[in-house]
Amino acid sequence: MPVLSTRLSAAALAAFGTSYDPELRSSTKPEFGHYQSNLALRIGNALGQSPRDVAARLVASLQVEDLCQTPEIAGPGFINLTLLPETLAKAVNEPESFTSRGQRVVVDYSQPNVAKQMHVGHLRSTVIGDALCNVLEFAGYDVIRQNHVGDWGTQYGMMIEQLLEEGLAAESLDLEGLQQLYERSRKHFDADGTFADKSRLRVVALQSGDPGTRAMWRHMVDVSLDDFDKVYALLGSNLERTDVVGESAYNDDLPRVVAELEQQDLLTESDGAMCAFLPGFLGRDGDPLPVIVRKSDGGFGYSATDLAAVRHRVSTLHADRIVYVVDHRQALHFDMIFTLAGTAGWLPATVPAEHVSFGTVLGPNGKPFKTREGGTVKLVDLLESAVSRADALLAGREGVDRAATARAVGIGAVKYADLSSDRGNDYVFDLDRMVAMTGNTGPYLQYAHARLTRLLAKAGTTGELTELKDPAEQRLALLLTGFGATVEQVAETLQPHRLCTYLYDVASALSVFYEQCPVLSSEGATRASRIALCTATRKVLQDGLGLLGIEAPDAM
Repeated sequence: MPVLSTRLSAAALAAFGTSYDPELRSSTKPEFGHYQSNLALRIGNALGQSPRDVAARLVASLQVEDLCQTPEIAGPGFINLTLLPETLAKAVNEPESFTSRGQRVVVDYSQPNVAKQMHVGHLRSTVIGDALCNVLEFAGYDVIRQNHVGDWGTQYGMMIEQLLEEGLAAESLDLEGLQQLYERSRKHFDADGTFADKSRLRVVALQSGDPGTRAMWRHMVDVSLDDFDKVYALLGSNLERTDVVGESAYNDDLPRVVAELEQQDLLTESDGAMCAFLPGFLGRDGDPLPVIVRKSDGGFGYSATDLAAVRHRVSTLHADRIVYVVDHRQALHFDMIFTLAGTAGWLPATVPAEHVSFGTVLGPNGKPFKTREGGTVKLVDLLESAVSRADALLAGREGVDRAATARAVGIGAVKYADLSSDRGNDYVFDLDRMVAMTGNTGPYLQYAHARLTRLLAKAGTTGELTELKDPAEQRLALLLTGFGATVEQVAETLQPHRLCTYLYDVASALSVFYEQCPVLSSEGATRASRIALCTATRKVLQDGLGLLGIEAPDAM
């Protein structure tokens, strides 16, 4: 609670002449009150004084009579604070709101490749990216989404050259056909040096604007983007066609990127390629690692494109913060790109660029998720399986729009499973566990929301929270006051699992509240107040699930 932190800092200033950060934390056990601070221990260690004596001086200077019960000193010098019921009630009735921060965040995520169907590997980037964008917007940031699709480079030279050799018209191929074309061209490229050379020259023709090459490439892009839109719609992603800024968008800027790096003496010729060798970046053999900006054949590598993207996002989009949601295998690449962009003056120290890395989706065998044949799992097949599993669970339920609810529950289950663990960890894709109605799952939270909706429909009108007599009421109310702080924490750390953990705690506290505090059968002020508490809880669950990109059905 911000006001308590402010009061503790003021007490430290009054007692010791310095305004410390109190590092106020929610207590882990009810007997420790609602909040706890170790400020006295830190001041005591710094000044060489007894922490309990320091705590006594802090408490003597602490003015919280209007907010808390009498502060308690526990153990070696912890300060425990218990909010007054009326303080809790007011905090629930007047939740924290966010205003515009006047800062712009550019978030790069999803990034599927043209001419290939989206697969399970694109799930995490899209789901995590959507959630982070939602949270950042809610927290008052101006967010610009960027879907940096792979629509440029060697593979398109290979595919176009294969089309020409086979005498096929690009317009005759759908996305499945394009993917098969890619697989044929890849084998051809690896086996035939002459074809590989032609493919590389075709890339140069593409980058140079050759009309026929560009026309075939444009068809590949359009077919792919149409398919991506369908997958995003099924996933419930906020990404739109206007958010697509692929590698090709930076093509005209690539010569300028190279020229400016050369002017600053940041490039070195190596085997015909133009490379940047940055201090501190070494391979396993101890040799310097290059950032290949222009290849020996005159084409540009994706490093040049990423550098152009950084420059564009800072100079044109006026980003105050840049976020890249890309799997952990790209950590070194982005470290080098950010370092080179900073050295070149394109990425000022005042604009943080953050690589939001994530682990791998695993199958039941603990290995990267594959089909039974060993191929890559298509994302649309994965999502449809989850919807089908959710639909089976809803069989026989009355008063439910089964198709819409199955979609909300199935997609929500997949998203929540992805977001609820630390994004840096791998996780096992287990549909049975994901769609379970108990435990820390999306359906459990969705059901808590639906149950509240049903209760409130029976309750009728609602007012404000006025009393909190039962410990279960107080526990739930206290958690509700932490929604704003949790959103703030996720916006700062870019770790959406913290919001999942918070919402699960709320739903768990709600379950205890149901058991111990009758709502509809209670009377008078108690009934009205409990209805208000249920209303506030429903809003937090609805808003929180929405930030995660998960629908909150009214009935399940």
